[in-house]
Amino acid sequence: QVQLVESGGGLVQAGGSLRLSCAASGRTFSSYAMGWFRQAPRKERDFVAAISWSGGNTYYADSVQGRFTISRDNAKNTVYLQMNSLKPEDTAVYYCAALVSGRPRAWEEYDYWGQGTQVTVSS
Repeated sequence: QVQLVESGGGLVQAGGSLRLSCAASGRTFSSYAMGWFRQAPRKERDFVAAISWSGGNTYYADSVQGRFTISRDNAKNTVYLQMNSLKPEDTAVYYCAALVSGRPRAWEEYDYWGQGTQVTVSS
């Protein structure tokens, strides 16, 4: 089993930045992809970004392309989401997830999930 713990959320002004972290434990992630999803109240869970642990490929939602950067540090079993130029519409609970095998943009493909961290962007 894999445990995921997100941190780094908070309240920021529009145009500001945050860096989210997701620490993994329980198993090696050398062949796992990692993803970030977000969910605002009364809305569906949306894909944000993903990264392949084996191939170094990255994927982004159109809404965050150019503003967010996903990265990883395998030695620390940690994945990051650097969020710049934040907008009020980025406000959501952000979830980290681990993917054993599947499509990195599809939430239903993921096997393990963190508890989420709140990001609030004020105008």
